[in-house]
Amino acid sequence: MEESHLRQSMSHHPSPFNSHQAPHSHIPSTLSYNEATTTALEPQTSQHRTGNASDEEGQPPPRYTRENDPFQLASKIKTDEEIRQIHPQANTARKRDSCIRASKNPKKALNTAISSRQLQGFYHSQNENIERMLKPVEEHVRDAREISANNQLKYKIAVYGSFAANIILSILQLYGAIASGSLSLFTTMADAVFDPMSNLTLLLCNKAVNRVDPRKFPAGKARIETAGNICFCFLMTAVSFIIIAFSIRELVEGSESETGDFHLPSVIAVIVAFCTKFALFVYCFALRHQVSQIRILWEDHRNDLFINGFGILTSVGGSKLRWWIDPMGAIILSVLVSCLWLYTAYHEFQLLIGVTADTKMQQLITYISMTHSPFITAIDTVRAYTSGPRLLVEVDIVMDPNDSLRATHDVAEELQMKLESLPDVERAYVHVDYETTHKPEHFLKKEL
Repeated sequence: MEESHLRQSMSHHPSPFNSHQAPHSHIPSTLSYNEATTTALEPQTSQHRTGNASDEEGQPPPRYTRENDPFQLASKIKTDEEIRQIHPQANTARKRDSCIRASKNPKKALNTAISSRQLQGFYHSQNENIERMLKPVEEHVRDAREISANNQLKYKIAVYGSFAANIILSILQLYGAIASGSLSLFTTMADAVFDPMSNLTLLLCNKAVNRVDPRKFPAGKARIETAGNICFCFLMTAVSFIIIAFSIRELVEGSESETGDFHLPSVIAVIVAFCTKFALFVYCFALRHQVSQIRILWEDHRNDLFINGFGILTSVGGSKLRWWIDPMGAIILSVLVSCLWLYTAYHEFQLLIGVTADTKMQQLITYISMTHSPFITAIDTVRAYTSGPRLLVEVDIVMDPNDSLRATHDVAEELQMKLESLPDVERAYVHVDYETTHKPEHFLKKEL
């Protein structure tokens, strides 16, 4: 019911592009695209067209320029000074009285300050959203390419540096676990040994994504990274369960001495691993939202900090305080590792199944579609959902039934290519309709 109401509201709202026309007027389908003289429109050559005059698809439809703001969104941007003056109370007298009362009530003063901060944060976020939507798609693409080019060296340092460091640290922690016999250090060792395998998986997935046979994989191989992460998550969980079983057996068997043996070189080896992981964690922190592979590495380094730090405490505690602290710490560590990796697997499953994109991305796609061409009279449906690390987009636009096939095709194709040029979009599908009162074209198959 809600979707139907949204569809009606979008389709029956007066179009900002045709506000100067009579209600029943229509741009004739015989209009030549080269004759468009309005300053709000400019011809733009498609990415894969040659511009040959003999090419039937060589003349794209008219499009709005970046200066055109049909919804007047720019007028809603607030300056920093205006945002600083915004407070939850709109009435001045009420604001003055509340300030007097707040000075007598520190708790109320704190709540007022928090409300003001939240309200100001909302307008800052709104400004960013408006600027993001008004930015032309070409700038989105150019910014993404610049970020990718600037981060290329940082990406190689993060991935290959983590790979080399993890190999060295796995050898150190393998020595520490075997030499000390501590189950807590065995837990940290198991996690360290599988870290190079995780890095190798990321490298192989990255190479596989860049080398695609379009005849065999017409949709690309981007989802192989997500599938590889899921397999690795379950492998780490299985190793944790094995360590839990060994720890329970040691607790059941007990120990004749009150404390275990203390082995200083083993503890030093794990401390070195902790410091190295902390340095890698800090390095990957700034890039975690820009490259998906680095986000996985950052999560791995974050998890290793907890695991190594807690492993050092329980191992030393078992050798200095009570023997059972070591196996109990191994159980706690293994449960922690399992929960962290299962949470990661759940997140990756969500990406693979197809979860709706965040609201800001849907707003951007909707705005791009609405302002793409004056021939689009309404937007029927906008869907954006994950397909591995990127998004699939479905847009249903409404055009006049009297438009020519050429006009309809060119508008839809230009919109499809524009949406697919966005950095986070893997594939876009644009469907053209002439009314919005029909039932949804797609339905969910609830039975196999």
